[in-house]
Amino acid sequence: MFHLDGKVVIITGGTRGIGLETVRAFCEQNANVVLFGSKKETVEKAIEQLKMEGKEVTGYYPNLNDEAEIEQVIQKIYHMYGHIDILVNNAGISANKKIEDTTSEEFVNLMNINVNAMFLVTKAVVPYMKNQKEGVILNTSSMVSIYGQPTGVGYPTSKFAVNGMTKSLARELAPYQIRVNAVAPGVIETDMVASLPKEVIDPIIETIPLGKIGKPRDIANAFLFLSSPMASYITGVILQVDGAAHN
Repeated sequence: MFHLDGKVVIITGGTRGIGLETVRAFCEQNANVVLFGSKKETVEKAIEQLKMEGKEVTGYYPNLNDEAEIEQVIQKIYHMYGHIDILVNNAGISANKKIEDTTSEEFVNLMNINVNAMFLVTKAVVPYMKNQKEGVILNTSSMVSIYGQPTGVGYPTSKFAVNGMTKSLARELAPYQIRVNAVAPGVIETDMVASLPKEVIDPIIETIPLGKIGKPRDIANAFLFLSSPMASYITGVILQVDGAAHN
């Protein structure tokens, strides 16, 4: 349906939640999927879980703030397949502390994982995509990138940055036929959302016209669409997948 057979797809943060479901979705479209995780154990666990489901993937666990390590892994993937077609920057962490309780170290760490890592992985794949004269880069944003959230200021700040990088790179890379878009999930059934306090989640759910929170597959399907030829004239878009929560 999505014409992704044989495409090489790299998915960061691919060991759980939205990332793992996105790995499944691309596997079902006969893509060659490479997942990145933060630890050897989580990567191996995800690969084993997928294998039990009949899905074969490759996995790595580079330090996403180590430019040289990232470039080495990306080069290895390129030599393995001969092309890199799609990058899904999904790795990220959330925050829910009040600003006075947030240390500068916590804020910097969040920005490193949510923004700097995305920049470094994207930077590493762009030369290969430029040589191919085509490619797709997709970033995980958030509904809070539109209007913020009551606490945990670092998270929406990072996602505003994700949106800015997405829109800017879409313009910069368009001459090379590289499309860059982001998906902004609403409240989705993931571990990250489960860790947020009830007083943060409940008021948000009340604003969702569809009256429910989303599933990881809802986001994975958006990534599939934006990766496919059906979205060949779409770039620089922050696609909101949130049940009309902020429309």
